[in-house]
Amino acid sequence: MPHRTDVADRRGLILDFAGVLTASPIDVHRAWCVSEGLASGAWRSTLNDHTEGRRLYAALEIGEIGQTEWNEGTAALLGAHVDPVNLMGRAWAGVPVARRMVALARAAGHRLALLSNSFGLDPFNPYEHVGVWDLFDAHVVSELVGMAKPDPAIYELALERIGLPAERCVFVDDHAVNLPPAAELGIATVHLTAEDEAVTELEALLGVTAALAA
Repeated sequence: MPHRTDVADRRGLILDFAGVLTASPIDVHRAWCVSEGLASGAWRSTLNDHTEGRRLYAALEIGEIGQTEWNEGTAALLGAHVDPVNLMGRAWAGVPVARRMVALARAAGHRLALLSNSFGLDPFNPYEHVGVWDLFDAHVVSELVGMAKPDPAIYELALERIGLPAERCVFVDDHAVNLPPAAELGIATVHLTAEDEAVTELEALLGVTAALAA
């Protein structure tokens, strides 16, 4: 556990969205695929392994295309029978909020920044759907700023918007590849692999307790 002076110096919490403020979406996406008559791994394989699927998703992340265009292109890759209307929303609607992480964000008493690689805002806004947008003092969403993690410039922008030096901030992400650029700037990093473990680590770093509402 950090010394008391270390805790006192921590004043900024920068959080990723999917997989940090939400539970892991993997099981929900697998179940959704089956409900759509697809192989259970079709969502992840199309977005991660298919050349055109990766191109479309990368373009969506930085706002080169909108969610509606992405829905249409990706639905065609998934299968001719897949309805493109609100595709992203249908796939993500069942992903639950990470209740302890949100409780920690509410309890932190520090400045909060959202640093998220976007998967579109319209017609489905995932941040509003989960109810976390208004938690934050600053928002850095890749679609809106035209760059995405792990581009070092997006971390610099997050620091600028939160109004704090790197050494006074902690950044949490579930993808290890997104952590080194933050660490190189001097931001303390937490790799979330399990919500409870990450919350316990953050409670020690920030000197707060994440209490769930009854």
